[in-house]
Amino acid sequence: MSRTATARRRGRGAQQDGPRASFRQLLPFLFEHKKVLVVVTILSIVGAAASLVQPLLVGQVIQRVQESLPLGMLIWALIAFVIVSSVISGYQHYLLQRTGTAVVLSSRRRLIARILHLPVSEFDARRTGDLVSRVGTDTTLLYAVLTQGLADAVGSALLFVGALIAMLVIDPILLLLIVLVIGASVVVVVLLSGRIRTASTAQQQKVGELASGVERAVSSIRTVRASGATERENEAVTGLASEAYGIGVRIAKISSLVVPIAGIALQLSLLVVLGVGGFRVASGAITIASLVTFIMFLFMLIMPLGQAFGAITSVNQALGALGRIQEILDLPAETDADEPDAAATAAPVAGSAAIEFRDVRFQYPENVVAAREAAAKAANDLLADAHLAADTDAATQPVREVLRGVSFAVPRGARVALVGPSGAGKSTILSLIERFYDPTGGSIRLAGHDLRTYPREQLRAQFGYVEQDAPTLAGTLADNLRLAVPDATDADCERVLRAVNLGDVLERGPLGLATPVGEDGVMLSGGERQRLAIARALLTEAPILLLDESTSSLDGVNEQRMREAIDAVSADRTLVVIAHRLSTVVDSDLIVVLQDGSVVGQGTHDELIESTPLYRDLARHQLLV
Repeated sequence: MSRTATARRRGRGAQQDGPRASFRQLLPFLFEHKKVLVVVTILSIVGAAASLVQPLLVGQVIQRVQESLPLGMLIWALIAFVIVSSVISGYQHYLLQRTGTAVVLSSRRRLIARILHLPVSEFDARRTGDLVSRVGTDTTLLYAVLTQGLADAVGSALLFVGALIAMLVIDPILLLLIVLVIGASVVVVVLLSGRIRTASTAQQQKVGELASGVERAVSSIRTVRASGATERENEAVTGLASEAYGIGVRIAKISSLVVPIAGIALQLSLLVVLGVGGFRVASGAITIASLVTFIMFLFMLIMPLGQAFGAITSVNQALGALGRIQEILDLPAETDADEPDAAATAAPVAGSAAIEFRDVRFQYPENVVAAREAAAKAANDLLADAHLAADTDAATQPVREVLRGVSFAVPRGARVALVGPSGAGKSTILSLIERFYDPTGGSIRLAGHDLRTYPREQLRAQFGYVEQDAPTLAGTLADNLRLAVPDATDADCERVLRAVNLGDVLERGPLGLATPVGEDGVMLSGGERQRLAIARALLTEAPILLLDESTSSLDGVNEQRMREAIDAVSADRTLVVIAHRLSTVVDSDLIVVLQDGSVVGQGTHDELIESTPLYRDLARHQLLV
């Protein structure tokens, strides 16, 4: 395996093979359709009964022929039971196919709902492609539980028991010999089934990694091409595909041992019946009609057994996929934590700051740290593979607090800027305000009350948030703007677009707000995507705006226009702005300077030039002093 593929394996983060599910965990998915399953069970009983009657009728026909007696209605009865059995089998198959599809739908609904409500820390620790794979590939395997597993298991069990009883009545000695042969085959299948489930779980995990690899390469295709890394990415992704293929071959090998066992059991059983049964007919212990009837029941015993062996393979593969699905369903949703009732939220404290940090400390959860360490190692290996190894390996650095005793207050209606070098903790502060994470120490207050006393939905309605790399959703301009305000009018949408100097995008063609932006906003420039994100935040009319590097992709002219637009809409709002370009924040009411997770200075631009060496150095490098 190449170094690149090895790096991919290291880059899985904290994700290990998901736990294997038990059949009990599958039951809730099936019980959602218990009415249909009851009907199927009844049909199985009727169909099995119709099938079991047929050998008895055949035996009666043979007996009457031997005794030169009239057949009467026996032939018509036999034909009727064959038709009834076939019709029931077809309708049962339809019901199970439909129910299997419904199980996949319900599992996807539950999984999608859980994924979209997971804490942000889970998205930081997991890869997008792997989550997508669980919704698509893993849920599809549940279909086999009903269409290839449960149907065969229920019907086969009824036929098996019925045939067993009939054979016991006809000739217990022959049955004993058959049981010895079948028992040995069952033991082998049970031993192999555990290996199938383990391999299936590993295969689904590998498919998830493959989906993640493809998603990573495709989403960064321009950078990959420009970096001359196409072949390395191709090698890495196809390496994962080859690993998934290898596990699939292992499953096929194990399954190939299971399937012939039924055939071997049938052949051995048939030879035993013909040999011993023929002897017993010759000795007068049983009649020819009884032997023929016994052989027909033997086929009814062995064939369902072979189907059951196949069902074991299907169910074990489904349980391997269900383990990965259940792993996500068992994660706590962001809203699972105890939250206050929205109606009981305390009123703002008179004279309090809009936002206040009191000795706030924060360290990322272990799963996020582990994922970032693994990603850093993988990235370093990729650089080494390209002979560009980094001087230091970030993953080997000791874990430390991202914020260490941060305290500052944002007055109502004020513009507060957060500045400092990369890694100082600026973006983390906005994440804590939005409650994507909660502080590990200290408290954050909104209108005088701890953020945790507000329901998240109500809390986030107070903020218009623009991320550092704000995404542009595939769709139209209107789709992006109405993400947070679905009932916004066209006039409102056009107003905020013009406010951020995107009027020219509206006028490029006849579609206006229906103008498509492409996947990830590829039909817009970087600056236009950033301005669209700001327009989306402005449309919410939230009382507090959180802007993370909101003008970093703008040229000088558009930056000035953006500042004017923000000035216009911020007259009655509170702004918290992160900026590396100090020219965009020199006129802020308060500037908070951060370094290594701590506040090293607070004040206006002029005050910080005099009091804070770090700020003075930043200003000097940007020619502001």
